[in-house]
Formats: sequence, C-alpha cells, structure tokens
Amino acid sequence: MAESMKALAKTAPGVGLELIDAPIPEAGPEDVLIRVHRTAVCGTDIHIWNWDEWSQKNVPTPMITGHEFAGEIVAIGKDVDRPLKIGQRVSAEGHVIDLNSEAARAGHFHLDPKTRGIGVNRQGAFAEFVVAPAFNVIELPDDVPYEIGSILDPFGNAVHTAQQFDLLGEDVLVTGAGPIGMMAAAVARHAGARTVVLTDINDFRLELAQKVAPGVRTVNTTKEDIHDVMKELGLKVGFDVALEMSGSPIAFKQCVDTLIMGGGMAMLGIPSKPMETDWGAIILKALTIKGVYGREMFTTWRKMLGLLKAGLDLQPLITHRLDYADYREGFEAMKSGQSGKVVLNWDKAA
Repeated sequence: MAESMKALAKTAPGVGLELIDAPIPEAGPEDVLIRVHRTAVCGTDIHIWNWDEWSQKNVPTPMITGHEFAGEIVAIGKDVDRPLKIGQRVSAEGHVIDLNSEAARAGHFHLDPKTRGIGVNRQGAFAEFVVAPAFNVIELPDDVPYEIGSILDPFGNAVHTAQQFDLLGEDVLVTGAGPIGMMAAAVARHAGARTVVLTDINDFRLELAQKVAPGVRTVNTTKEDIHDVMKELGLKVGFDVALEMSGSPIAFKQCVDTLIMGGGMAMLGIPSKPMETDWGAIILKALTIKGVYGREMFTTWRKMLGLLKAGLDLQPLITHRLDYADYREGFEAMKSGQSGKVVLNWDKAA
C-alpha cells in the first residue's frame, strides 16, 4: 500500500476545498481502515466549502471533509471484536460518540452531546482512505451498490424524520424538496401514507421528486396555493403529519397553518437564524413538534436497508456521477440547486 493518498481538504480558513496528497491514516485498536470507493456531497459539505459562520465555529483546519461514503475494509484494529472482514463492503455512521456518556449508557447513542462528526471535526471521507470506529461500521448487502451506500447517511435522516409519527393511512405534508425531503416523501409513500404532498419553490427538484417518490403531489408554493391543493386531494380539515425539511420560516408556518388539531410535526431542517413563531397557534391547535437529529443508532440503519430491500429506489436521486478530480463541478452543481445527489468516484485514485 502506498504511503500517501489523494484527499479533499479545508487546508486553511476560507472558501473552497483543495485536492491534496495526505498520509494514509492508520486504524487504531478499535477502528477499521476503509478504502473509499464512492462519496456523496452533503449540504454540510457546502457549508464547509462556503466557510460560513457555522463552519468557522465548528470545523478546525486543516480538515479532510466528507462524511457520506461507501467502500471496503482493508485493515482492522487489533481490539475489534465485531465479525468484520478484510474486503467487506461497508458504509459507516458518521456520528462518532463516547460510549461512556450517559446517553450512550442508556442506549440513546444518537443523543450523545459530545458527538463528533467524520469530516467535520474528525478527519473525513473525501479521500482514498478513511478510518472509522468499528462500532460505526455498517455492512452493505450485496445488492446495495457503492453509490447507494454513499447516500445512506442522508437517507437515514429522512427515515429517522419519518419515524417520528405513525404515517399509515395519514395525510402527510413534506416541506422542502432537497434530497432529504425527496427521500422523506418516498419513505412516507412506502410507509402507507394516504396522501403525500411535497412543497418547494424549485421546479427542478419538484420534477426530480416525481422520479424519486412516484405518486407524490408536488407543489411549487409560488405558483399554487396549498389550500387549493388540499381541496383537490379531498383533505377536509388538514394534514395529520408534517415533515419540515427546509429550515424555512415560511415552510414552518405552512406546516402550523395546515395541520389538523392535534397533528404532529417532525423538524429536521435547521433555520439559518432565530425565527419568530406564533406559539399561540401551536398551543391552541395542540400540536406536537419533535426536533430530529441524525439517525437513531442503529435502528434507523436497519429500517433503511429494509426499505431498499422492499423496493424503494434511490437511483433517480443521483443526478451527477463524477470523478473525484472534478469535485469543483460537483460542488457547483449542488450549490446551483439544479441537482439531486452528487456522487464522486474515487476508484481511479487507486
């Protein structure tokens, strides 16, 4: 094995990423070393690229970024007691936790307050090789290709959000047709929702959503009134459940306004700044609102692999497949809003 690898890194504070040669990391006693085959670009990676206020506070430099990936195990630490094998096809949970925290000891691994993120404040996966704790490794079934394995992380966000309320036979509103919103709409359909409505203001993504989540009613809220759509679909009172995926104050208000009395809202989208809220409306409608973070370790992973096996197809969500050296094109596509998921191929780096 060579001593160095290609990687995309934030080498210093500022906009952009740089393609560098970096030392191949070594697996610690409880880690595995993974040869990366595919990575996907996430909204978090765009924040880091732009070097916004959040990134400046949370991402140390130099840092190899990227946390959505799939590859094969090439080395296993001496103290790893899981039945993992060299050559095994895997992805990994990107949230690295302290197994001795109170949350972890209670079995709530995803709620560890000291969680560290691969590619955020721990060296990441936009590289030929990445190290991950063996605890975090997810074995990929043979029928899940690497490119789908690389987008399981955001798919898990969608599944975890959809898990917050019973969707069977319910009318569901999903606000925000980014990649996670599209996947959440697809999950709601597979979970047996009676009606799924997906709103956004981006026609490209709403059209793409029809391929990712067939049967979903898409709505560009700058062109159609949501109340007219509700009447068209026979919703006499409102939606039973809302999945807010955008972080938009306007979308949040839309959810509050159109939910039934006693309805539920799961919120994954993070507002860019504090927003005013009509708490009176929320209280008087007796709404239940749940914040959603990450994926439930590891129940969400089991459920999402089950959904793939049951026929949920994520292939249409991948609109750009690029060589890692063309990463700038991929980031520009993501920033343009005219893309689904962007997947980078690292095989040619070998």
